[in-house]
Amino acid sequence: MRTSVTRRSVIAGSLVSAAALALAACGSKGSSGGSAGSVKGIEVKDGVATITIGATPQPHVTILQWVQDNLAAGAGLSLNIKEINDYQTPNSSLDDGSLAANFYQTPNFLKQQIDEKGYDFVSIADVHVEPMGIYTSKGYTSVDQAASGGTVVLNSDPANTARGLKLLQTAGLITLDPSVEMPSDLDVTANPKNLKFVTVDGAQVATSMTDAELAVINGNYALQAGLVPSRDALVLEPGEHSPYANELVVRTADKDNEHLVKLAGLMNSPELKAYIEQTWTDGSVIPAF
Repeated sequence: MRTSVTRRSVIAGSLVSAAALALAACGSKGSSGGSAGSVKGIEVKDGVATITIGATPQPHVTILQWVQDNLAAGAGLSLNIKEINDYQTPNSSLDDGSLAANFYQTPNFLKQQIDEKGYDFVSIADVHVEPMGIYTSKGYTSVDQAASGGTVVLNSDPANTARGLKLLQTAGLITLDPSVEMPSDLDVTANPKNLKFVTVDGAQVATSMTDAELAVINGNYALQAGLVPSRDALVLEPGEHSPYANELVVRTADKDNEHLVKLAGLMNSPELKAYIEQTWTDGSVIPAF
C-alpha cells in the first residue's frame, strides 16, 4: 500500500514539473527580449538565424542582397529580404512583428514616425547616404531658370517635405522660418519666384517631374527612375557628414539581440564599405561609416 502511494506521488510530481516546463517555454516564445529564439521575425534552425528584413528597392535591397551573398553565412545569418515599395509598410510591419528589422529610413523620418505613430524603434547602424536632389525635365542647367509661378513637386511625407524645402532654401529659391524644425510650405517666409508646392507619394515624384518646373527627389527614387544624381541633379545635398544616413532599424526591445547585433556589424563592415564605394562610383550612394 505504501509503495502505491509513493508511485502516485512521483507521477504527480513529474506531471507538475512537465507542466511548469511547458509554461516556461510558452512564456519564452512570447517574450520580446534579446534571446536567440524570442524575437519576432527571426527563426533559428541548425545554427543559422534567418532574419526577415524589409527594405525599399534601390539601393537598399541591392545592398542587403550583397550582404546575404557575401557576408551573412560567415556570421551564422541568413537574410529573408522583403522588398517594399512605400515608406509606411516597413515600419508598420516592424511594429506588428512581421519583420525583425527594416532598412530604408533616415533619422528625421524615423523621428517623425515615432512621434506620429508611437513606434518604439531604434537605429542600430548608420549604413549609407543617398543625397536628395533638385531635378528638372525642362532642360535647365540651373534652378535660376525655373519659371516664376512654376510648380515644384516634393515627397508628401512630412519629414521628406521638410528635407526638400530645406534643399530649396539651400539653392536660394526660398527662405524658411528658422524656428521651425520640420517646416512645411506654410513656413516659407520668402518666395521670390512665387513657386507653387505640390506633394505626392515619394515613389511618384520622379514620374511627376514632367508636369513641373522642378522636382525634389530622394536618392533612392532617383536611382529607381534611372537618374544619375551627380550628373542629373541641378542641386545635390552634400554626402559627407550628412544628417540623413539610411539606418538599420529594429524594435527597441530587440536592439541587443545577438543576431541583430551581428547584422549591424556586417552593415558597418569594411567589406560593405568597399562594395558601396566600388558600385556607386558617381557618389549617388555614399558609406555613412
